[in-house]
Amino acid sequence: MKALLYNKKASPHQLIYCDTDKPTPSDDEVLVKIIAVSLNAADYRSMKMRIIPKKKIFGADIAGCVESVGKNIRQFKPGDDVLGDLADYGFGGLAEYALAPERLIVHKPAALSFENAAALPMAAVTALQALRDKGNIQKGHEVLIIGCGGGVGTYAVQLAKYFGATVTGVCSAHHVEQTYSLGADVVIDYTKEDFTKTKKWYDIILAVNGNYSVLACRKILKPNGIYVAVGGALSQISKSIFFGWTMSLGSKKIRFLVAKANQKDLEFIVKLAENEVIKPVIDRYCSLDQAAEAMSYARQGHSKGKVVIKV
Repeated sequence: MKALLYNKKASPHQLIYCDTDKPTPSDDEVLVKIIAVSLNAADYRSMKMRIIPKKKIFGADIAGCVESVGKNIRQFKPGDDVLGDLADYGFGGLAEYALAPERLIVHKPAALSFENAAALPMAAVTALQALRDKGNIQKGHEVLIIGCGGGVGTYAVQLAKYFGATVTGVCSAHHVEQTYSLGADVVIDYTKEDFTKTKKWYDIILAVNGNYSVLACRKILKPNGIYVAVGGALSQISKSIFFGWTMSLGSKKIRFLVAKANQKDLEFIVKLAENEVIKPVIDRYCSLDQAAEAMSYARQGHSKGKVVIKV
């Protein structure tokens, strides 16, 4: 099969489009013929930190058709359309075929295109778990989303509105119009205004990216407010992990999310997408032989939503 393989000596992207062995499913695996894959920060950050998949194939978010199944598989059969997140299973999506355990994939509704399906799993589930599980979002909450222009951020805006919150987004001018179109009530262009110095307080601050001071963000939390970090610069993530507990002494809480893929949450997201309650925002489509360049583009952090590879 064709695949995009990591090769640290390959210039300039350390990724090469080439032939490799087609995988064979074990008794507990599903073999998926890949139709679309979306890129995530988990791909290029793992590459940067030299955390390389065993088979040297990145790509977590997949959508495709079941080719064959192991004898212990009960939920899926050949011919089923599926989508899922393979980050916890060694990635492998940037290829013509990939293996998945049935716990990480779900059925794809006919109304959802493969490209839109591939854009859902990691980013949308991360946004859901951040707002619902860590942020304890409630109807009427004031929610600030820092970094609302990318994959997680675009879903966070839509999900926060679904849960009945008033949403303020923080992004560059490049993403302002898009953020309003997704339902945000207020959008702050960070190049023109410092949101940490406005006289506005929030029940939840969701930090998707950026390198803003956690302490400064804490100051604009309401009593019992929650700051949730789900990404950003390495220094920002480290501070949230190591110093968050000290800043959580009192009514304001600092939390860090490590999202975990699971069928129940993904099925919930897929139902919302099927009913057009949320929609993927896709910046661009590329073919598998263009995926190395697409990964470099996504790594720059300026894409409007997701980058999808059509396999």
